[in-house]
Amino acid sequence: MHVLSSLLASASANGSAFDEVLLAADVDEVMLNFDPASLMVLNVAIGLIMFGIALDVRVDDLRSVFRTPRAPLIGLGAQFLLLPAATFALTRIIDPMPSIALGMILVGCCPGGNISNIITHLAKGNTGLSIGMTGVSTAMAAIMTPLNFAFWGSMNEGTREVLRSVALNPADLAITIGLLLALPVTAGVLLRLHRPAIAEKLYKPMRIISIVFFLGFIAIAFISNLEHFAALLGVVLLAVFIHNAMALLLGYGAAAAAKLPERDRRAVSIEIGIQNSALALVLIFGFFGGLGGMALVAAWWGIWHIIAGLTVATVWSRRPPEPALATSQAAEA
Repeated sequence: MHVLSSLLASASANGSAFDEVLLAADVDEVMLNFDPASLMVLNVAIGLIMFGIALDVRVDDLRSVFRTPRAPLIGLGAQFLLLPAATFALTRIIDPMPSIALGMILVGCCPGGNISNIITHLAKGNTGLSIGMTGVSTAMAAIMTPLNFAFWGSMNEGTREVLRSVALNPADLAITIGLLLALPVTAGVLLRLHRPAIAEKLYKPMRIISIVFFLGFIAIAFISNLEHFAALLGVVLLAVFIHNAMALLLGYGAAAAAKLPERDRRAVSIEIGIQNSALALVLIFGFFGGLGGMALVAAWWGIWHIIAGLTVATVWSRRPPEPALATSQAAEA
């Protein structure tokens, strides 16, 4: 916590440096270079990601969210209430240019990411809770993501002007999110329900393919827009680092405040810290024309949250939550 506070203080104290770099690059005027074929690839990638997630979501996982709702409610509250609000506060503290701030807000309003379940398992957290939260938060995202984004994005004059310039309609955003998430997730859950053997065979390959597909897309984005990334990467690196650290701490802190078992705390922390940046990228290119600062934040978040998540999982894997294990298993049963 002390390290994060120091980083925040440093970022605030060096606000002029932020502005100099960003103004030099005119980040709020930059539109990244993408053709329709590239956008189609991105849409296919997120469809594969969502389908891959759903292949591991059993109906019992979703039912468990309602049977023992305390931990999921804490996690979902942190996901859709605390994190967007905290993200907005963070953008006011470090005060980046509007497009970077808006990218941070959008990522903070997205549901949990596609690798949160794997990282939770590696961290010896409650994987069942993680899977259930991912499924429910993905379903809720069609409503909560556009509502949160429209609300928090309009709270600051700079980001509000960006929203006005594209005439963003939250209803259109909700429909797009619903289509991107609902169809592949429904298909994956139904396949798991009716053809579990096929779903089991497809799950690992689909997970690998979707991650490789998404990382490949980000790599192409970097190469195609290298001059923009080179000018702004330092600023985006710091913003995403602080944002992601805050999300992980926020999730763990909310779970600890609610006195959840250690396994549940780890699951909630990772679920809040691993955001669906692929969805954010689709929305940025679909509604904002690939606005530079927003796309840079979402693209780098997609890389960084894997690094941060695996680092946290490695540390936690060496400290098994043995005292809370029996309690957590009893709660799951």
